[in-house]
Amino acid sequence: MPLLRPRTSVSVEKFPITFAPLKAQSYSDTSSMRGGGSHHSLRSIAWNPVGTLIATGAADKTLRVWNPEKPNVRFSTELKGHAVGIEKVAFNPVKDAELCSVSGDGVVKLWDVRTKSCVNEVKGLGHAHSLAWAPDGSSLLVGNKSGLLFEISPAQFSVVSTHKMPVETYQMAFCWSGQKVFLPTSEGKVRILSYPELEPVLRLGYEVSPGESTEFMLKGHTASCLTVELSPTGRYLATGGADSIISLFDTKDWICQRTVTRMVGPVKSISFTFDGSYVVGGCEEGSGLEVTHTETGKHVFTFKTAGPCEAVAWAPTRYCLAYGDLGVLRIVGMDAEKK
Repeated sequence: MPLLRPRTSVSVEKFPITFAPLKAQSYSDTSSMRGGGSHHSLRSIAWNPVGTLIATGAADKTLRVWNPEKPNVRFSTELKGHAVGIEKVAFNPVKDAELCSVSGDGVVKLWDVRTKSCVNEVKGLGHAHSLAWAPDGSSLLVGNKSGLLFEISPAQFSVVSTHKMPVETYQMAFCWSGQKVFLPTSEGKVRILSYPELEPVLRLGYEVSPGESTEFMLKGHTASCLTVELSPTGRYLATGGADSIISLFDTKDWICQRTVTRMVGPVKSISFTFDGSYVVGGCEEGSGLEVTHTETGKHVFTFKTAGPCEAVAWAPTRYCLAYGDLGVLRIVGMDAEKK
């Protein structure tokens, strides 16, 4: 079977026969695995915008950048400096070598992965656990478990602005224009806020009872909404909850078009293929990664895994899926077969 070229899509009918023969490539850091690895150890995975590097953040505070073409650990780069576990990593969407990481002690670090140097650091953000870049790469949002959101500039050593949310929030996402932020909450709802003001964008079109909010929010979960992801086409917003459900909202009318219910634990991460055709969720429990066709909600394939996979990320230009399985980064996809 020929290798898929970048930005080549696969139909629903061909997806299973394309991926069934493929085996995942392991990227193992043997030094951090001594003494046994927890399946929770890889908390976050991020590709750079051109798909030539992939970063992993672990509970044991290991931050590593891999070359997908070279799975041996000696070809990777370890970025040292965090004192506690990494909660989230993300590359600047317009700079392929600028990486941001946030640890649970409220420290945000920006790295130049070419020189292995920390080029900026912001401290004192509390128990930080979420991070998202604005699409133009000019600023970031970091959230903590106390409901505070911090706007950060890559060029400044202090917080630009701080915003207190009424309830705890989780992993947010920007719209592609950068003018709105989708913010999941502990109430199972998703707020749609302007950026950088972080004010509600939409209001209800009917009268509410005295004391009730007129803010329009997306409601797709019976428990906390833990993560959101906007499809590359901008057509769907996927929301993942502690109720083991992924909800897909149409961004034109904000109606929940379909739900994905095959997960068995809280959904901690969501990723779309580069063309928006397929979506996969990462869970804290169970095993296997379920691939769903976005337009129909049809289950098309299950990638077998040894354990739960909390962090998942499709590559930005091709059908390559990266995930953390029993503390090890694995990548499966047509290009991965070349290794």
